[in-house]
Amino acid sequence: MPESYYRLLEKIQAVDFVLVDLTLYLDTHPNDFETIKQFNQLAYESKQLKASFEEQFGPLLQYGGSFSQYPWDWKQAPWPWQV
Repeated sequence: MPESYYRLLEKIQAVDFVLVDLTLYLDTHPNDFETIKQFNQLAYESKQLKASFEEQFGPLLQYGGSFSQYPWDWKQAPWPWQV
């Protein structure tokens, strides 16, 4: 796989890790407006990064989380969770 595959996948993982952390914080601080804004900005960034990844390298999420091209994309390896 090209180096850009790994860079983009690492960026997605980093942004999603921050989203998990912010979710945990917001569970106990639901009125923190600035953190909610940060969460929403990163959620948007995560969606954009994932769309970019799928456009370049194929589906990222299974069970309806990603659309498939024709023919079925999931036969192509390595899958993101194998890297």
